[in-house]
Amino acid sequence: MSEELLINISPMESRVAVLDNGILGEIYIERHHKLGLVGNIYLGTVVRVLPGMQAAFVDIGQSRTAFLHVNDMQREPRPVSESKNTTTTTDIDKNSEAIDDLVKNLAVAPPVVSAQSTEVVPISKTLIQHRLHESQRILVQVTKDQLGSKGARLTTNISLPSRYLVYLPSSEHIGISQRIDGEEERTRLKTELSSLMQTVNLKGGLIARTAAEHVCVDKLEEDIYYLLQLWRTICARRQEINHHQSSELIYQELSLPLRSIRDLVHSDTEKVVIDNIQIYEQIRYFAKEFVPFIYDRIVHYTAEQSLFDVHRVEDDLRDALKRRVDLKSGGYLIIDQTEAMTTIDVNTGSFVGGRSLEDTVYKTNLEATHAIARQLRLRNLGGIIILDFIDMLEQQHKDDVLESLQSQLAQDYAKTKITQVSELGLVEMTRKRTRESLGQQLCEPCSTCQGRGFVKTAETVCFEIFREIMRCARTYNSPKKFTVVAHAAVIDLLLTSESDTVADLEYLLGRVITFDVENLYTQEQYDIVLD
Repeated sequence: MSEELLINISPMESRVAVLDNGILGEIYIERHHKLGLVGNIYLGTVVRVLPGMQAAFVDIGQSRTAFLHVNDMQREPRPVSESKNTTTTTDIDKNSEAIDDLVKNLAVAPPVVSAQSTEVVPISKTLIQHRLHESQRILVQVTKDQLGSKGARLTTNISLPSRYLVYLPSSEHIGISQRIDGEEERTRLKTELSSLMQTVNLKGGLIARTAAEHVCVDKLEEDIYYLLQLWRTICARRQEINHHQSSELIYQELSLPLRSIRDLVHSDTEKVVIDNIQIYEQIRYFAKEFVPFIYDRIVHYTAEQSLFDVHRVEDDLRDALKRRVDLKSGGYLIIDQTEAMTTIDVNTGSFVGGRSLEDTVYKTNLEATHAIARQLRLRNLGGIIILDFIDMLEQQHKDDVLESLQSQLAQDYAKTKITQVSELGLVEMTRKRTRESLGQQLCEPCSTCQGRGFVKTAETVCFEIFREIMRCARTYNSPKKFTVVAHAAVIDLLLTSESDTVADLEYLLGRVITFDVENLYTQEQYDIVLD
């Protein structure tokens, strides 16, 4: 698969498009006045501790306080040798009375077992109210941007990414990306990283990213020194902070263009095209230092026509905001995003197939798996996702569709989890969400329908007006005339289809009803003026 990165820079925003074989696969947008927070490290202040939720709200200087759950806090269990009263799992197995005592002391709450020392830590030591208090200063990192009305999600488990590695200062774990399949390569990386950490006396943990596959030890060592120096800078910055400030930005993640070079470029990337000379120079300098293999593939775009127009990115962006996605066969998808979940409905549309209904459904579902995987990446849909495939009778067809979906999602950078096809043809899946979806980023709820996606019909509004006129007539005896001010479509219906009803109402009430059109009103808006 050939891949290209298109980087479009304007005074208002930066946009990065990932093209797979010439087709838009992903889009990243960063508004210059509203930069993303993911990866930023803050010295924040605990505003409120909620024992009932085992969470805390932390002020990091944003419009909304950020959310920190106890599960996102690092644990520092005491070594077994330092505690005389520690009850180990071995002791519990040997002495049944210790189990009864432990359960009584913990008030039936489960213990937390340290994987490093097999020490049983009382649950009271892990409760957030015993670890944080209001006004406490705490070093945190953003893992999720603000989404809708929710504040950013935080963790105290700091992670610093480079080109090949991720440094975990508060961990002692050495991990390898799951996308690196070869057992021999995984073993090599783990051995070399362990050796390098001892050589440079690096405290903490490391994760080898996918880009680290088949990378020589010298490059890994350079990354380790870079991360070590970065962490020292962050620690020094932490010490310099004025304690009178409630929050302070300690470390800011790279800008979108540089971040895309660090995270998105790989061996299949044929070229990186940039339409801004200053960013072009910055990226070339950055690539020369950290991603040298891509240096010669970086191109400055100088033509008059917009870079995104040439590659039809703008058209694909407009289509990505629509509910309906047409398939080449004639079928289509309907995508609806709600607060709780996203649903994707598969339909045959105009596709009639050839041999049988089962064959038509099977082919439509197979084609839909490719479109669904692309739309999830392009729209950046996350959370719970329900896929409503067309019902299939044969189990082999269900298995093939599920296998095709898993194969297509294997190319996704976000972590996904898929269930089996249910009897109703539904597939439940989750996709990790770290930032706003494309629709949330570019759109806002409709001011006319308030986000419902529909408005009352003109006929419904007419009947509401009739009821309101009768209510006003019973309440106020003095008016001699009613004037209805409403949208043009409503007034038109009142003067045509509903004219007989208006005449009957005038006769019943003994009052004249007149009409005025207000073009600024929505179809649901109206006023009744008493004269």
